[in-house]
Amino acid sequence: MVHEDPHCIVLDKPAGLLCVPGRGADKRDCLSARVQALYPDALVVHRLDMATSGLWLMARGTAMQRRLGDAFARREVHKRYVAVVDGDVPPPSGKWGEIDLPLAADWPNRPRRVVDPVAGKPSLTRWRVLGAGPWPGTTRLELQPVTGRSHQLRVHLQAIGHPIVGDALYAPGPVAAAAPRLLLHASELALAHPDTGSRQHWTSPVPF
Repeated sequence: MVHEDPHCIVLDKPAGLLCVPGRGADKRDCLSARVQALYPDALVVHRLDMATSGLWLMARGTAMQRRLGDAFARREVHKRYVAVVDGDVPPPSGKWGEIDLPLAADWPNRPRRVVDPVAGKPSLTRWRVLGAGPWPGTTRLELQPVTGRSHQLRVHLQAIGHPIVGDALYAPGPVAAAAPRLLLHASELALAHPDTGSRQHWTSPVPF
C-alpha cells in the first residue's frame, strides 16, 4: 500500500498479478479482489497489464470512481513508466521523443494489438533515454503515455524496433527470454485529489 484515504487508494502492483479477475477459476486471484477484502468500497478506475508492475489507483465509492474516471478521460492523470528495451536507442533531438501511431485490436490474435493506420485509435507516447540498460545492447527509457490504449507502450516500442525486454507477446524470442519478467514499471503517478483537489504525486522504485 502506497497511499490510503477515505477517497482513493494507491498500490504498488507486483508483476504477474492481475488487476481484475480473468476468465477461469485459476484467474480469480487479483489485486482488486485482495484490496476489496479489506476495503469493500474500493473500485477499479484503470488497469495495468498483468506483466507490468508499479503504481495502480483505486477509488473509494462510486462518486470517487466517477471523478477519477473523468480525470483519466480528460488526461489529467499523469503517469510515467520505466522500461528496458532491446537495442541502443539514440537520444531524441529534443528533451522528449514521440511515438504517434494509431493502435487497434489484432482480432485473430487477441489479446495482441497492432499499429493500424486505417482502423486504429490515435495513440501517443512520449519517451526519453535514461541511460544504458543493465546489459550491453539494451537501453533504459522513461515513458509517458499521453493516451491510454491497451498495450500502448509495448506496441509502440516494438513498432520503432526496440521491444521491451521480457515481453512474451511482442518481443522476438531471444529478447522475450532475456529477462524473467516484462521490464516495464509504472514509476510515477500524479493527479489532483478527487475530493480536495490538492496535487498528489506518488513514486515507486524501479525493481530492475
